[in-house]
Amino acid sequence: MRNGLVYISFFLILTGCHVARHIPPGEKLYVDTEINVQVDSTVSKTEKGQIETALADMARPKPNKRLFGYPYKVGLYYLMGEPKKEKGFRAWFRRKAGEPPVFASAKALSSNALIWMGFLENEGYFRSTVSGSLKEDGYQATGVYQVQVQPRYYIDSVAFLMDSTSLRKPMVEVRKRSLLKKDNPYRFELIKLERERITQALQRQGFFYFQPDYLAVLADSALGKHRTRLYLAIKPETPPAALLPYSIRDIYVYPNYSLSSNTTQTDTSENQAVKFGKLNIVDPAGIYNPKLFRDIIALQPGKRYNSRAQDQTLSRFINVGSFKFVRNRFEASQQGDSAVLDVHYFLTPYPKKSARLEIAGTSRSNNLVGSQLSLNWRNRNVFGRSDLFTISANAGIEFQVGARGQGVANYRYGIQTSLTFPRLVTPIPIKYYQRGQALPQTIVSLGYDLIVRGELYHLNSFLTTFGYSWRSNPQTEHIFQPISINYVLPSNFTEKFFALEDDPSTRQQYINILRSEQLILSTLYTYNLSSSPRTTSAYTQRLSVNIEPAGNLASWLTRKTNEEGREAIFGVPYSQFFRMDVDSRHFFKVSENLTWANRFFGGFGVPYGNSTELPFVKQYFVGGANSLRAFRPRAVGPGIFTRNLEGTVQLQDGGGDIKLEFSTELRPKFSKYLQGALFLDVGNVWMYSDNTLYGLGTQFKSDFYKQLAVGTGVGLRVDVSYFVVRFDLAFPLRKPWLPEGQQWVADEIAPGNRAWRRENLILNVAVGYPF
Repeated sequence: MRNGLVYISFFLILTGCHVARHIPPGEKLYVDTEINVQVDSTVSKTEKGQIETALADMARPKPNKRLFGYPYKVGLYYLMGEPKKEKGFRAWFRRKAGEPPVFASAKALSSNALIWMGFLENEGYFRSTVSGSLKEDGYQATGVYQVQVQPRYYIDSVAFLMDSTSLRKPMVEVRKRSLLKKDNPYRFELIKLERERITQALQRQGFFYFQPDYLAVLADSALGKHRTRLYLAIKPETPPAALLPYSIRDIYVYPNYSLSSNTTQTDTSENQAVKFGKLNIVDPAGIYNPKLFRDIIALQPGKRYNSRAQDQTLSRFINVGSFKFVRNRFEASQQGDSAVLDVHYFLTPYPKKSARLEIAGTSRSNNLVGSQLSLNWRNRNVFGRSDLFTISANAGIEFQVGARGQGVANYRYGIQTSLTFPRLVTPIPIKYYQRGQALPQTIVSLGYDLIVRGELYHLNSFLTTFGYSWRSNPQTEHIFQPISINYVLPSNFTEKFFALEDDPSTRQQYINILRSEQLILSTLYTYNLSSSPRTTSAYTQRLSVNIEPAGNLASWLTRKTNEEGREAIFGVPYSQFFRMDVDSRHFFKVSENLTWANRFFGGFGVPYGNSTELPFVKQYFVGGANSLRAFRPRAVGPGIFTRNLEGTVQLQDGGGDIKLEFSTELRPKFSKYLQGALFLDVGNVWMYSDNTLYGLGTQFKSDFYKQLAVGTGVGLRVDVSYFVVRFDLAFPLRKPWLPEGQQWVADEIAPGNRAWRRENLILNVAVGYPF
């Protein structure tokens, strides 16, 4: 160890000498920035720390990267000499391994001093000073700064000097929500935000041409005691049009506008407009139902211009899905004593019909992965109001990852149709909230899936849903499906399947499949919350909550029973349960190239009435590429129950009524295309009340934490722009099915042992992140 350090030190000294020989005469390598901040006694330690951090971030230039104090990147830059060709090996090596030297500069010192003094001034530390000098040491130099921070100024009062302008009345409400409060620190950034806020508020009241630059903010710091008065006033050079409120006169819509055309719409085309309510529609071919534009356009003729309504209108035009490009033009005019605007919307539509063939990897909720071929056909305007009709046919194969060639492959065939209306379709007209970000949607779907379970049996699934989707704001989405009907029917049982009846490890699952014909009549509500896509915060989150009651309406409508004594509709037993789950994800950007991701999932289902357990398609499972990655799909739980890990998971069946799962993952970014992962997964599933299916130790109780499975591992992700290919290699740390005292198996880790690797190492290959 000691010899190794000696060699490293010797190498770095040689590298340093090598660098010194290449520094041009009169130049010094810039190696560090020292900032000595002296503050007034009124400035707190927290403020001082914030100032030091801010100044360090703004300091330029940034020194070269160093290792044990030596600029190794510069050494590599000079190592192979001056390249003779721009595309030769030497030039390539310089670009990839080296780094050009950063030289000290007196100009940089003065530039930093000016920038820092401006920053301190903008933060309210008026009359602070900054000076800098270079400290030389051989071929190196360090920038040393002396920063004298004066007491901070605070806001004494805020006055709005607009009594003599047309903005006097509109400003009455605007000023009540001012960001500038008495006794708050003076901050120029907050003043800029206040100007933006006032501008947005005025534009919502009709002042179409008003801009933040028309507002002047004057600071009077002559009060003493480090207090300042702020005065907001309209600049004298403000254009008269910016001080006038505008109303909407006419709105024209051109739904077949082409950007490729060399000509634009003219007054002649306006003469072709057809009046629909208060809108003028120029659509001679009658491709679109005018009701579509009535739903989309939030601006209203005869009322004041409102920037929020304009933004909402543009958002709706894009989100409705029929239009590729949206342009708008406002024309100002005078109508008597009033200022008015004519609004023109030029819309470039997508092709009405389209088809697409896709070949893709799949990862489904039943923890199987595979490939799929899909043919999708869509009509974007089936009824003239941007109603989207889609038909999708697919065929594919799914297989169990990590089954060592023993798993049963599934062949999946399906066809799904859906019809999406960009409005609420209800028997009773409902006026939805007009200020929403996007139009609500009504979605009707119908589908059929056939899964061929190897040489065992077929599983038929018929599903139809009717529901609504809407946003209360850009971050919040609600989905409500009052009607969801799912009919599941097993069929085509083979002799190989019937032979599983005699296998104790599969007998209970065998019985469950024979009895799995069922009808699920449910209602589903989903709440989705996410951070704003425009956020610059280092923390983001995503939250999804699902609530699903099932079978209540069926229990009121029928009392007929089948041969097993269960209530049935047309001889098919219906399921009755209440199911709820929460999926919460949190992401922390630790640095530019490191993200800390966390996920918590908690779900429970309570079967009652006509059911003793959740239907198979509604049960929870753990294990696999998107769950506990150290365990094969469905190999864990319920509770201490486990399936035969050495043999085939023939039926890939069985789950639980309750699920708890937590995952945490560090995601370092190595390059633009390559990322890594270090993760820990914890979780299991349990039965709600029934021990008869899987035996004792499978029911959820207060000591559930003793039955948690734990796994860890490392991952590699390849980002190819359109999708991420993921490789996760994991192994278990805790196996809950083992006898008490033997469940933690970290002391058995032996990567060099072939038997341990075969038993414990799981390689998960998937598309996309696990969460």
